[in-house]
Amino acid sequence: MSHLVLEGLGKSYGAAVAVEGLDLSVARGEFISLLGPSGCGKTTTLQMIAGFVPIDRGRILLDGSDLGSVAPNKRGLGIVFQSYALFPHMTVAQNIAFGLDMRGIEKTEREKRTLEAMALVGLKGFEDRYPRRMSGGQQQRVALARALVIRPSLLLLDEPLSNLDAKLREEMQGELRQIQRSIGTTTILVTHDQHEAMALSDRIVVMNRGRVEQIGAPDTVYGAPDTAFVANFLGKTNVLKATGDGRGHATIEALSVPLAGAASGALRIAVRPERLGFAAEDTPGFAARITSRVFQGAHWLLTAESAAGPVTLIRHNDGTPIPGEGETVKLSFGAGDAALLAEGSGS
Repeated sequence: MSHLVLEGLGKSYGAAVAVEGLDLSVARGEFISLLGPSGCGKTTTLQMIAGFVPIDRGRILLDGSDLGSVAPNKRGLGIVFQSYALFPHMTVAQNIAFGLDMRGIEKTEREKRTLEAMALVGLKGFEDRYPRRMSGGQQQRVALARALVIRPSLLLLDEPLSNLDAKLREEMQGELRQIQRSIGTTTILVTHDQHEAMALSDRIVVMNRGRVEQIGAPDTVYGAPDTAFVANFLGKTNVLKATGDGRGHATIEALSVPLAGAASGALRIAVRPERLGFAAEDTPGFAARITSRVFQGAHWLLTAESAAGPVTLIRHNDGTPIPGEGETVKLSFGAGDAALLAEGSGS
């Protein structure tokens, strides 16, 4: 049985639909990211799971029990907010122990679990410090420890790392994933950062305009996007015009590659910049004219124009000569490098 199940979940504010038809089953111990732009419905979904926002349609099951009529404080959830929401007049230990105190946990057990949670997030020795005397990363660790100390059945994270600088955010991503794996708590993360979602998640739920565009493992949604929206939101991509031959191949000029689901007629396919390469003189490819090249240290970023559409390539700086602006080159990609996009999917 799945640990958490969302069935046909929906929420509207007047005529505006915030979330519609969301179906998701989450296994115990799984790390799921709800990923999408501002206004896509990811935070509303998290708030419905937490019980902060009433459900209009569908239901939420936790270990088979319907949470619809269960108050937020009775759901057994741990929540970490973007703002940390620490009590400034309380010490670190007091902040972490707050949830235990509210649950009537006796003092000896409360102190034991507080120290365990502090050690888990790397805050041993910070018991008597106040939040105002701590860095953003340290405050985030306090907020995480406070959520974990109650031993929640489900951990909800609402963009918890967005206020940190890039270097610290990357460090905290590694720590968060390590902590989650060590304790095995089922975790739902809301984020707009595709790199964060890919680094942390077992599966990613890509949302757009209140609906799910795709659910899958990070390498799947990145390498085999279902729609143009997913392809573009998960990083740089090339959306190319191709022709299906009706026998499972997609063709661009002289280049023909196997592509599952390719029917006859006009197609749109997604190819990541790092998957495109220069074709040898005696191998099939399609023509493109280089319009710009930018040196970025470890690699070159090239843009080009082709009959299939605008193209971006990434070439490693391995000493191989790079064509200049205005040069015409022949490009190719192999089987498994392209994904067929759903007909009519947005950009």
